[in-house]
Amino acid sequence: MRFLALALVAASLAHAQKVTVEFDDAADFTRYRTFTLREGRLNSRYPALNSELVKKRIDEAIGRYLSAKGLTQVVNSPDLNVRYHFGSARRTEVERYPAGWRGFDTRVVRIPYTEGTLVIDLRDAASRTLVWRSIAHEDKNDPDKIAGKLDEMVKKPVAKYPPKR
Repeated sequence: MRFLALALVAASLAHAQKVTVEFDDAADFTRYRTFTLREGRLNSRYPALNSELVKKRIDEAIGRYLSAKGLTQVVNSPDLNVRYHFGSARRTEVERYPAGWRGFDTRVVRIPYTEGTLVIDLRDAASRTLVWRSIAHEDKNDPDKIAGKLDEMVKKPVAKYPPKR
């Protein structure tokens, strides 16, 4: 029984990518045609997630998916400035379920996992205000597996650009 509960919790963590998108209701997204990558920050204790190669993969994925949405990447005078932050942290999830004689006791199981978070900000270049933000969380038990999901962590949120009102 205990192994079944652990397997169910592990399975729920295996597909736990969450995506949140926020945007400025007053922004006119039809006028944004160009973008440039301004800044990307990595903040992780894990070498697999804190390297120039990871930064390059995120840069390329953002450029590719925003271009697929009809935006053009430029060097000078963009309509949108793109900034992102990527970090990871070690977390522990606590599961409680009935145990013991007739279920009057409680068994506590701690399940360690790694949470990777990618925040992508699109800022209006003229006013320097934030007009669109996505936050993607990926929960895995291994930082290397999060590195393998970076493309999806960019693709899923950018698929929601431009926002529908």
